[in-house]
Amino acid sequence: MEDFYRMLCAKLSALVDGERNPVPNMANAAALLFQDLERINWAGFYTMTDGGYLLLAPFQGKPACIQIPFGKGVCGTAAETDSTQLVDDVHSFSGHIACDAASRSEIVVPIHGRDGSVVAVLDIDSPETARFTKEDKAGLEEVARIMEKACDWH
Repeated sequence: MEDFYRMLCAKLSALVDGERNPVPNMANAAALLFQDLERINWAGFYTMTDGGYLLLAPFQGKPACIQIPFGKGVCGTAAETDSTQLVDDVHSFSGHIACDAASRSEIVVPIHGRDGSVVAVLDIDSPETARFTKEDKAGLEEVARIMEKACDWH
């Protein structure tokens, strides 16, 4: 993992230390990511509901879609497949949900509860095509692991 993500993860670990509630931890994580990541226009979370959809959670950026059906769009696909989605061009992603017309690329990382099920996703958007790299993928997957360990997910 490159130095930028080592430092980012150290900052995040300090922010969530001692707090088990996911809401303030997601809020601080979204603010940190929005502040520290370059060339992005949205950073935040969606949480899984019992109703089979993702619900908007703490974020930074323009207003966003409130509900995303499980399996739909980049976020729903990440949750359904339990795999990070790194999308160079969202307009070529089948079923993309355009919450912000300015977004061109996106990375979405699943977050797991104690039982291993997907409880949330971390979503980062950029107005640039092909903004996210393999290094971003590895770094943001580490961010997700920190959130998994820090929070009591219900």
